Amino acid sequence: NGYFVMKAAREGDDTRLSQIIRQVEEAGASKAPIAKLADKVAGVFVPVVMGIALVTAIVWLVYGETPSFALTRAIAVLVISCPCALGLATPVAIMVGTGVGAKNGVLFQSAEALENLHNVNSVILDKTGTVTEGRPVVTDVKSFGVDPDDLLSLALSIESRSDHPLADAVVRYARSKHVKERTVTDFEMIEGQGVRATIDGVRCMAGNRRMLLANGLALSRSAQQMGEALAAAGKTPLYFAANRQVAGIFAVADVLKPTSRAAVDALQSLGVEVTLLTGDNQATAQSIAAELGIKDVVAEVLPQDKERVVREKQAQGCKVAMVGDGINDAPALARADVGIAIGAGTDVAISSADVVLMKSDLMDAVDAIRLSRQTMRNIRQNLFWAFFYNCIGIPIAAGVLWLPLGLGLSPMIGAAAMSLSSVCVVSNALRLKFFQSTPKPAVKPGEYTVLPKEEAKMAKVVKVEGMMCEHCVAHVKKALEAFPGVTADVDLKSGKATLHGDSIPDDAKLTEAVEQAGYKVVGIE
Repeated sequence: NGYFVMKAAREGDDTRLSQIIRQVEEAGASKAPIAKLADKVAGVFVPVVMGIALVTAIVWLVYGETPSFALTRAIAVLVISCPCALGLATPVAIMVGTGVGAKNGVLFQSAEALENLHNVNSVILDKTGTVTEGRPVVTDVKSFGVDPDDLLSLALSIESRSDHPLADAVVRYARSKHVKERTVTDFEMIEGQGVRATIDGVRCMAGNRRMLLANGLALSRSAQQMGEALAAAGKTPLYFAANRQVAGIFAVADVLKPTSRAAVDALQSLGVEVTLLTGDNQATAQSIAAELGIKDVVAEVLPQDKERVVREKQAQGCKVAMVGDGINDAPALARADVGIAIGAGTDVAISSADVVLMKSDLMDAVDAIRLSRQTMRNIRQNLFWAFFYNCIGIPIAAGVLWLPLGLGLSPMIGAAAMSLSSVCVVSNALRLKFFQSTPKPAVKPGEYTVLPKEEAKMAKVVKVEGMMCEHCVAHVKKALEAFPGVTADVDLKSGKATLHGDSIPDDAKLTEAVEQAGYKVVGIE
């Protein structure tokens, strides 16, 4: 009933789909190291075969056969030894492998990445956003000598300037309590520690224990015990200080992704050593690692240290794959033998990686390794049969069976046999299309989505009709979270919005909010 003006910020060639198509084409067209080896072999094979053909003709002439017979034997050798199968053995398998990977949500940036991944025997996993959902929530708050509302106001004011996932959790929690945000000046981020700022003239800071120690602040015995207890429970304690006094502790927890434990088990069953890498304190990291079944844990690492950990693993003789999603993971992704980026991660991480998991599912990293190993096995089979065929065919074409059995091989039959060898190699490569992804574990509803006690007091499920894409999901989510203290998880596939909060509005208000956003409510539970 009107009109609208739309400005396209990106044209067709810049869309995500076009980028995927282009990268798959580039990966299929690029040469893996094993393909370059086949090219070198073919470069030697061709002159050797020409020499064999020449020797064959000379031998038969010396033996007393007619020039026609000698020439026929020489031509048969040349025809049957044509290295078509040898040349097809690698590129066809690479092309099919990268295509199958893209179909299953695994994007190989190059053929070299597809080959290198089969040698990987050590995988380093970043924690936040890789094995966890990457959207932590506040579970506990404790103040020390200050009013709880003042602590929340301090936390909101200083953390709202930060883009760290833990800061986002604190900000969301503080805003749900409707506290006032104060004036902030001199804000600065300390890499690997936290943030500092002046709030209403008072110097304040927020971060991990390393931040307090670096600034000469000491924790009281009770604060230290509480931090250790929270860390032992798998939560990350964040310390807030004002005027050189510890004001309180926020405990933040990040929920594991549903498939993370199964993915770790699958990697270990493939003979791959798994390492958890995180900036969290040792106790928190150990708790999460125990839940995942990981024994090797590297905790309290600064962003620049991640690349060093990869180098140390490589120095021990390991072929390392690094899995991460953040900007601070980019150097480690680039340093690793194979860098694997989560598709929902930052553009910098994706551009630094060799493999991208488009569905952001860690189980796809298992599929990437399995597919790489199957592709390399397929290539070796192709190369074996190509060489085996030539080892059998060339002597027969040269006439080794002519004297004892009177059997010869005409050039026409040799041409047919040569073509059949190429068909066999291509058919074998196409078997990769039957690759089956690793079955995902059956997850009981809510098994991996236990909400903290602060947010689990009330819940409602709103059935919404008319959502067509992720933009629709964002609109519905924004409409529902406009109510104070309400958080909404909106699922496009089921068309349901699950609400949590201390106080959820009645059904009429929820219906009105969704319908004002342009969608229809068909039921509320």
